[in-house]
Amino acid sequence: MATLKEFEEALREHGMHMALALLERLRERDRATRTVKPARRLTGQKMTPDLARAILDLHASTGMTQQEIAFKVGVNQGRVNEVIKRGKWLTDDPHAPEAVARDKALARMRGDPRPRKASRPAKAAKREKDGGAPRRAANQGQLAFGDL
Repeated sequence: MATLKEFEEALREHGMHMALALLERLRERDRATRTVKPARRLTGQKMTPDLARAILDLHASTGMTQQEIAFKVGVNQGRVNEVIKRGKWLTDDPHAPEAVARDKALARMRGDPRPRKASRPAKAAKREKDGGAPRRAANQGQLAFGDL
């Protein structure tokens, strides 16, 4: 099966200028009737349960594609897919994985410092202090210079 570009090249090779003109008119008509303009972006909205319900309503009541719904409500198509396929963002639970990920991303954008994980020696000291046995080193099979 030939692609549209290969078809256009074949028309050009055979000198079929009328067919090429017709093809160009069809392209222009398609561009004029397209509901989502390519490369046009909106500032994303914060996903909320109300917005997720609006997305589900649009999906159920219209024949719009996910991309068209995304363009209409001002989010990206991936978010629309998450709402439709996985039911994400339908609750106000601040501990839901998507809400936690959103809050972490917002904190990174603001430049908030990330909480640091405790270093290994600090964790081992805490374990010993709590009465737990110290962990053994993972690389027990390696020799150090002082061992010889």
